[in-house]
Amino acid sequence: MGSDAPDSAAPADESELDSIDAPVYPYDYNPSSWSQRIPICVLATVAAVISVHLSLYQWKLIETTWDPVFGDQSNKVLDSNVAKDMYRRIGIHDAALGALAYLGDCIFGLAGSTRRWQYRPWMVILFGIDVIPLGIVSVILVIAQAFVVGYWCFLCLVTALISLILVYWAWDEVSVSIRYLWRVKKRGGWSALWKVFWGGRHPVGVEVGREMVREAG
Repeated sequence: MGSDAPDSAAPADESELDSIDAPVYPYDYNPSSWSQRIPICVLATVAAVISVHLSLYQWKLIETTWDPVFGDQSNKVLDSNVAKDMYRRIGIHDAALGALAYLGDCIFGLAGSTRRWQYRPWMVILFGIDVIPLGIVSVILVIAQAFVVGYWCFLCLVTALISLILVYWAWDEVSVSIRYLWRVKKRGGWSALWKVFWGGRHPVGVEVGREMVREAG
């Protein structure tokens, strides 16, 4: 009778460890949960709308931009040589590129289950590649406004602030996926890493995933 107790308890324990809503080390919450991702999507959508407004001016589809703080300085920033040089180099205005990037943040934020840090690591890494470099570029562009262009753009500053917030909010999920992949690589080698990265099921991946959930408890 004593030997039956562990067997009956084991499945319940495994189901808890495999729960898609389980918290994961090193946090006491699940960074892939909807409560973590929905705010990112909402803020990214706001930034995308702002960027569309700015890009409409750069495409000369509207006469001016809305700026309650710096007035027509926003127009001068968007018409600056820095902005024009970027357009010549990449073939798309920086505001339009920002709109696409923020839209990507929203799409990647909504994709996948609440355990995608383990089941879809490629999606989380792609999400991080979209969010984190965008935040860095936004900061660089703000610095360029001050020291190269010499004017300020209110909505550009708003989107830069949003980008930094998105980096902060997204980092926990990205770091958990990286930590998970690193452990899989150390324990199972490149073949295990390759399989779990693309969402395949591997014994080492299952073991590491449960281990990280157990450590969070």
